[in-house]
Amino acid sequence: MFILNANEPNELATYLQKQQWLGLDEKILSLTKPGEGNMNYVLRVTTEHRTFIVKQSRAYVEKYPQVAAPEKRVVTEGAFYKKISSEKTVQKFMPKLIGLDVENNIMVIEDLGNSNDFTLLYDEKHHLNELELIELIAYLNRLHSAFQKAVIDEELANLDLRKLNHEHIFQYPFMEENGFNLNSVQNGLQELALAYKNNKELKKQISTLGLLYLSKGNYLLHGDYYPGSWLKTADGIKIIDPEFCYYGLREFDLGVLLAHLYLTRQDDDLIQVVKREYKVYSELDLKILNGFIGVEIMRRLIGLAQLPLQMDLDAKKELLSFAKTLILN
Repeated sequence: MFILNANEPNELATYLQKQQWLGLDEKILSLTKPGEGNMNYVLRVTTEHRTFIVKQSRAYVEKYPQVAAPEKRVVTEGAFYKKISSEKTVQKFMPKLIGLDVENNIMVIEDLGNSNDFTLLYDEKHHLNELELIELIAYLNRLHSAFQKAVIDEELANLDLRKLNHEHIFQYPFMEENGFNLNSVQNGLQELALAYKNNKELKKQISTLGLLYLSKGNYLLHGDYYPGSWLKTADGIKIIDPEFCYYGLREFDLGVLLAHLYLTRQDDDLIQVVKREYKVYSELDLKILNGFIGVEIMRRLIGLAQLPLQMDLDAKKELLSFAKTLILN
């Protein structure tokens, strides 16, 4: 199996030429890391003519090598890119697929250039403006509608990766003893979290939401629609990293988006923008939507997938209480 390695540009050039993704007279000038990815090994390849992105998935999470993960996940991501390439509005928001090597779990995609993701929002000094949010909703509107299925099938089921995600969203954060001392994140957070970890009614409802997440549905979802998947580029907002994609409930994508508006403490007016701009908001099951919002807030505050939040303990206490209300009401 070919293994990507930033320290071996010659080997990579030979591999890329064999795949016909690099010209025989095209030389690699540099290999760099395009951003702080969590799941996969990712390189930006610069030649004298262009740049592009090479991504490989391995049998573990790149940021947390101790966490096993389905090694074929990039193949599913590549299948998503192939599927959406036929829809101009969705493709406009995303990098184009250049090539996919199923045997070596390697994908090559268009480089969107120098850009910043929207994780800056977590410092609470930066704010999402209404036009940016309208663009983010426009992507979901088209993704959810253009690829809707009348009959549910196995396409892009992505069940192995969803099971991993399910564990970290709906189970791990709510275990009383999970080996993760939240006081290492912020003093007092472990004690604050115990009230939720010990709430049987809350955990029962979260378990139900988890089963809904694992179920199949009619709508193609991005599956990880949060600020780390949104890029601000010279060509406008772009969406990346759809590896958690699957056919499911629209409420999940929208719930994650809304949760991060709360986590970044955006203006309440933006919540109303979502309700106004998402075309079929009135068709959604608001109990399920609110449940997904609440779980995403809670798992980001008391789970392993911590965010660079600039938030004191009192603010987290208030947000956890709000999330609990969303889940139980």
